[in-house]
Amino acid sequence: MNQIIVNEICRTMKPHLSDSQLDILQETLKHAFSHIRADGLDLQNEDCNKGTNNFHILNLFLSAKHVEGCSDKTLRYYSNTLSNLFHSVEKPVEEITTDDLRLYLTTYQNLHHSSKVTIDNVRRIFSSFFVWLEDEDYIIKSPVRRIKKVRTSKLVKETLSDENLEMLRDHCKNTRDLALIDLLSSTGIRVGELVRLNRYDINFHERECIVLGKGDKERTVYFDARAKIHLRFYLESRTDDNPALFVSLQKPHNRLSISGVEYILKRLGNEAQIAKVHPHKFRRTMATMAIDKGMPIEQVQTLLGHVSIDTTLHYAAVNQNNVKISHKKYLG
Repeated sequence: MNQIIVNEICRTMKPHLSDSQLDILQETLKHAFSHIRADGLDLQNEDCNKGTNNFHILNLFLSAKHVEGCSDKTLRYYSNTLSNLFHSVEKPVEEITTDDLRLYLTTYQNLHHSSKVTIDNVRRIFSSFFVWLEDEDYIIKSPVRRIKKVRTSKLVKETLSDENLEMLRDHCKNTRDLALIDLLSSTGIRVGELVRLNRYDINFHERECIVLGKGDKERTVYFDARAKIHLRFYLESRTDDNPALFVSLQKPHNRLSISGVEYILKRLGNEAQIAKVHPHKFRRTMATMAIDKGMPIEQVQTLLGHVSIDTTLHYAAVNQNNVKISHKKYLG
């Protein structure tokens, strides 16, 4: 309760003080109230209301993110991550401090043996939530502002070579898998976008299709002549009436799921003796090949459906052989 009073005082004084003065005021009030007990409060009822109020605020936050266009998967990730925080740090959100969050992240990492990437993802969710609390005037200043981005190792992620792609094609035993490989490798679409495609989404004349990406944003992607031929063969061989572009081989020919596509690619990878074949590897491969062949990064960004160009750069590995050639050309 004392922290709520401190917050209210600071909120009132915020227009009249600088950030540094506001910090001093907040620390002074916290120190003063630490020696005062708020007699007459029903502490039992207050404790009961803490959790309820936190989850009420969480629901408001999730509603705001839903309106902004976040996917159901992202909302579930936000909900689970923040719910775990509330269960561990048993305080009203207005009273959660930087030290509470640092201790939680350290404990979480040790308990789950989490990577630095995972911990930074959790930190980013906390940052989004507490910045929203600040913007909505629940708190004066986000406690995450003092928690720096977690430094992670930047490894060059593997892509599929031309030889890998040909080996995967050679191990396809049906027209569906062949069309699947070609569409993924030429468009670079996400697996979630792939499984939502229907037959009527394909424009064979223009060799393009419209996919529904993150945030329900539509964009046009393009496929090559090889993908066009194999897609046509596959669709002409089908006898079912399912509108889905890719379906199971066995009756009742249901639409392929994300896990179904992942299983197919993993099986083909095992048969071709290629490690870690998964849908996202095709996306990274397309981005790398496009940039390697001279496509402007802004156009690659558009094809991949990235809001930030920095995200596109993470997908595109640099071809080390080209670096060697350029070094000889310009410096050798």
